[in-house]
Amino acid sequence: MTAEFQPGVKAAYEKNPDYVSRDEPSDGTGGGKVVKIGRYEWISVPDFQIATNAIVNDEIDYFEVPPHDHHPMLARASNVELTDYNTLGFSGMCRMNWLVPPFDRPEIRQAVLHAVNQKDWLDTQIGNPDYYKITPAIFVAGTPFESAVGWSTKADTAKARELLKQGGYKGEQITILHATDAPIITALGTVTAEALRSIGMNVSLLAMDWGSVVARRAKQSMPAEGGWSLYHSTWASADLVNPIGNACVNGKGKNGGFFGWVEDAELERLRDNFARTAASPDQKALADKIQARAYEVVTHVPTGQYNQPAATRKALKDIVRAPVPLFWNVDKTG
Repeated sequence: MTAEFQPGVKAAYEKNPDYVSRDEPSDGTGGGKVVKIGRYEWISVPDFQIATNAIVNDEIDYFEVPPHDHHPMLARASNVELTDYNTLGFSGMCRMNWLVPPFDRPEIRQAVLHAVNQKDWLDTQIGNPDYYKITPAIFVAGTPFESAVGWSTKADTAKARELLKQGGYKGEQITILHATDAPIITALGTVTAEALRSIGMNVSLLAMDWGSVVARRAKQSMPAEGGWSLYHSTWASADLVNPIGNACVNGKGKNGGFFGWVEDAELERLRDNFARTAASPDQKALADKIQARAYEVVTHVPTGQYNQPAATRKALKDIVRAPVPLFWNVDKTG
């Protein structure tokens, strides 16, 4: 409903009376899409405690990302249930900008890889190990291309300091775009800043909202001119499960690459070979080589995998399981 749309506040959707669904069961984003509820309102509630109170008090029906430390309160509510509709979960990313010093030098990127401990990110971000997984798998643990090659997931600060020396680090400021209104991402920035400072790097956490991070990460200028050195983000893990769809290992640089602008001809050669290979064993071998190369040049550092159950009122039925919220097929009984 265009007239009701308020960016960052509210979006409203009403059923199209002329739409005819396919006559088959819903299956993720495929199959029949029967709309059983005539109107949806998607409301942005920046204060998670307010959102938690609202669903417990039957003021809203669905809370997409309740913080993990709110789960006990939600689990005690007789009218609410926690369900993980996206069982593949989410994955985090620490991404450096290859275009700006000092991250234009591989030794400095390697220093970051060895400065950080993935468990520290996950403990700060999620807290409860029941909901997270420590893994170096760039193409997602629990999928056909899962691999452990390339990184131990643990810090080696002595090696990180040595790599800084080898790379000629001279105290250049590291400008981290630090989203303060997205708690699942905010935690990542604070952990990274502490780890980099511990090996002697000069770090500036530039606080801003997530919308500003999204706008600024697109700039290829120097940090002092509105650009950046490093930022964090999270992905639905379904976006990362193979070397073609996974934007983090795109090696096309500033002309066709993903933010951070990794440029590496060997990565692109391996990805091209993967795309031309049909046999599963050969694809797996190539995926392993791509992951090894990604860690060698440090395209990014995975911050770990986690699961994020949604909180729903028990009055909602038949919610479709998928990597993103889907609202066809859903019924409401009260």
